[in-house]
Amino acid sequence: MSLFRKIFGSKSESAKEELKSEERGKYMPEIKLPIDERFTINFKANGGKFLYCENLNEIYQNLDNIIEENKWHDKKVLLLDDNLKDKFKNSDLNPTLNISESTFFFTTCENLIANDGSLLISSKQIFEKKLPELPINFVVFATTSQIVENIGEGLRGIKSKNKQKIPTNITTIKHFKSGDEKDFLSYGSSAKDLYLLLLEDL
Repeated sequence: MSLFRKIFGSKSESAKEELKSEERGKYMPEIKLPIDERFTINFKANGGKFLYCENLNEIYQNLDNIIEENKWHDKKVLLLDDNLKDKFKNSDLNPTLNISESTFFFTTCENLIANDGSLLISSKQIFEKKLPELPINFVVFATTSQIVENIGEGLRGIKSKNKQKIPTNITTIKHFKSGDEKDFLSYGSSAKDLYLLLLEDL
């Protein structure tokens, strides 16, 4: 028997190896892209505009570019976050707390969700306002450490960071203004024209 295996075994073993290598591509799970790449791809697919920045100076520069591009120099920005107001006090912003007179909303977010390219926000960013009430133009400042796999992971993060008082009004922004206004997937949701200023902090 071992003689047959020696004579015929090598051929059948190599055939098995060939079969395995052919089957690997077909049946093995896909190799996942890194979490930040997946977020970027899905975010852009949703219609978002993405600006990656290595430091705060690049963030300030890109914010100025956004204001310049959209001719928002003399327009008011809805700015509800005091920390953000302080961080960007030297930028060309004209802040207001009045929604009706603001052209764009400048905010942070809780998390960036990789598996669908959405942004997780809460009452810390929008207080008790509803998304449709806010300006259509959003500029969001976030960091790479805020990217999480899915909404469940984001919600667990919110809970662990805010043990004393969990924020309310938690929602996601997923559909950003795109050329196809009749996209049935975005039906009933509040589409926003959204810029993301993403700071590398890892």
